[in-house]
Amino acid sequence: MNKKILIPILTAFILVFAVSAGFIIKHYTESAKQEALYDSLAEIVETEPDENVEPAEPIQYTETKTILPEYTELFTQNSDMVGWITVEDTKINYPVMQSKNEPNFYLKHGFDKAYTDYGCPYVQENCDVQEPSDNLIIYGHHMNDGSMFAGLMKFTDKEFWEQHKRISFNTLTDVQEYEVIAVFKTFVYSDSPDSFKYYHFVDAENEDEFNAYVEKCRELSLYDTGVSAEYGDKLISLSTCEYSRANGRLVVVAKLVK
Repeated sequence: MNKKILIPILTAFILVFAVSAGFIIKHYTESAKQEALYDSLAEIVETEPDENVEPAEPIQYTETKTILPEYTELFTQNSDMVGWITVEDTKINYPVMQSKNEPNFYLKHGFDKAYTDYGCPYVQENCDVQEPSDNLIIYGHHMNDGSMFAGLMKFTDKEFWEQHKRISFNTLTDVQEYEVIAVFKTFVYSDSPDSFKYYHFVDAENEDEFNAYVEKCRELSLYDTGVSAEYGDKLISLSTCEYSRANGRLVVVAKLVK
């Protein structure tokens, strides 16, 4: 091959290889950074208090409730924190945030408020975590390394659900468990009648509206959990991206166990 042709081809190949390698290195570096950040937060939450150290003064969060001791340090680091979510046998073990003035801030920012494609699980801005709203919608990314809300995909397997029927979502002031009602796929940003806009349901105006939401979730569910909810129950809807179609979403809906 003529050298005048070969040299540009080799140069282009080297440039493509260098750019690709740079993206791969950046991806793994960011993945490791985010894993280290959330591992350190989980360690703070899970560390047993030292009996020889006098506990810090409780932080008053509402008129009647103080922040749980295990979340005090994290709240002082970032007061946007509203809770902590855990799903056993997944990587889901994260603080949950809410930024009402910048609703999607944590879509592209971590707990430390630094920019990152990983974001941090967060509650929809019009939901009231403390009241609470009838339905708390919590978003998290579906990351390729299995972090954030990628673990929700395990619920597409009925056998996984059978071993993991409950989800832990603690507020800053209360330890709570939720029982899974339905697991479904839908898509968003569409006027199609097949698009279920689950994120529009926050507080029911009446019993019929509440029942309609629950029944729609159960109708779309990938399998029958045998669990329903009645007016007055409190729900969470955990949402992440689902890549079988454009703008796909996987949603796990659960009710508060009283």
